[in-house]
Amino acid sequence: MNSEQGAAGALVSALVTVLREVAGLSQVSDGIPLQAGDAAAVIEAGPETDWGFKGGEGAEVRVAILVTCGGETPARARLLVERTRAAVATIGPDLAGWTLVGLTMLRSRVVREAGPKWIAVVEYRARMMRATVLG
Repeated sequence: MNSEQGAAGALVSALVTVLREVAGLSQVSDGIPLQAGDAAAVIEAGPETDWGFKGGEGAEVRVAILVTCGGETPARARLLVERTRAAVATIGPDLAGWTLVGLTMLRSRVVREAGPKWIAVVEYRARMMRATVLG
């Protein structure tokens, strides 16, 4: 992913990379897949707004990570959310032409879907600056 794909694209690419290492997730995608495994994560990039500053370009991006899994209780979903949050915390500042300035978890929630299925949503706000080359 390169800087021409925007702040959201750079952030989503980094999230996909780190979430593929989360134990217990069978699938990670940046859009709702046609078929998902028992425990899957989907990254949805929400609004991207200007977060510019004098002499530079910046963006604020909202992202939601949706984790679905089976189980009689929400315990497994909560465990996957904790692993997901730990993985997201490892994202470094350099993201394909952008510098991650701040990544804040806004809220999370676990709810039951139909049958013995659970969906967890973790929402983040990222603030990023376009990386510049000093010459």
